[in-house]
Amino acid sequence: MAARVLVVTPPGPDLHDTGRGHPERPARFGAAMRGIEDAHLEDDVELHHGRAADADEVRLAHDDAYVRALEEFAKAGGGSLDPDTIVAPGSYDAALLAAGCGLTAVDALRAGHADAAFVIARPPGHHATARRGQGFCLLNNVAIAAARLAAAGEKVLVLDWDVHHGNGTQDIFWDEPNVLYVSTHEYPAYPGTGKASETGGHGAPGLTVNFPLPAGATGDVAFAALDDVVDPVVARFAPTWVLISAGFDAHRADPLADLMWTAGDYAELTRRVASYAPATGRVVTFLEGGYDLDALRTSVTATVCALAGEVVTLEPRSSGGPGRDQVAMTASALRRATET
Repeated sequence: MAARVLVVTPPGPDLHDTGRGHPERPARFGAAMRGIEDAHLEDDVELHHGRAADADEVRLAHDDAYVRALEEFAKAGGGSLDPDTIVAPGSYDAALLAAGCGLTAVDALRAGHADAAFVIARPPGHHATARRGQGFCLLNNVAIAAARLAAAGEKVLVLDWDVHHGNGTQDIFWDEPNVLYVSTHEYPAYPGTGKASETGGHGAPGLTVNFPLPAGATGDVAFAALDDVVDPVVARFAPTWVLISAGFDAHRADPLADLMWTAGDYAELTRRVASYAPATGRVVTFLEGGYDLDALRTSVTATVCALAGEVVTLEPRSSGGPGRDQVAMTASALRRATET
């Protein structure tokens, strides 16, 4: 029987207007939702509106001064936080809703309303640090959810397969022993972080796991990373929740990166990563990047089908690219981190 998947989205119109020509545009939301429709899961997918996160929830991951400054900046008409990151008048409210959708998903799963959840909201979040928005991100949606779970005594795996390193999530949980952060990403690429040697702070040695992959890397390298490194790390950590930062910009068609993954890779990655959860109802997937609308649509279909336990073949899995040596480098870096 297929699993029930709760798709959580913000209510009302999209308030985050990034302007003409910006890659992180409102059309991404529509493409992702068409991907859900294309799955034809019918009664096995339930659409649900999220709520806005409140100030106390946001402060679990973000400095209060930054949050207040972001709110004031948006209310004053907004502008550019940096050359890439736009704040429109409605962007602060949109960011609160995006973060709140993740919390809504967690609460719904805790209550037994679904077997997995997929949060489709914007702006994305994984580049936002505790004190700064950047890289299209204002508030760190996955980090806010993970921080609330960790504060309740849960052990949280955050696996980030966006093509860009989630520097914000890494920064927030650098010394947090109840959060394991794992990232596959293209390197060197924005934001320039995520070396194999970045393995966590004194409070959480070996709980940051980075796979910096070269341009042209294919999906088989990601699966080698899971097999050779992530599986044993996850087994030792024993997470009680799995949160996925699901950027689809490692797809071979994406204009902002140069990895060669396919929708077939995302389907299998979803299945593998979801299996790290100790039980059903403990997996939440968060939309991060993905800027080719057709590739985003197909990849979302592959992902939601995998969450529902359905096997689909929209594109073959990719293989033959470079990057296996990076897996070995990460394994070596983790050994050094945990032996000292």
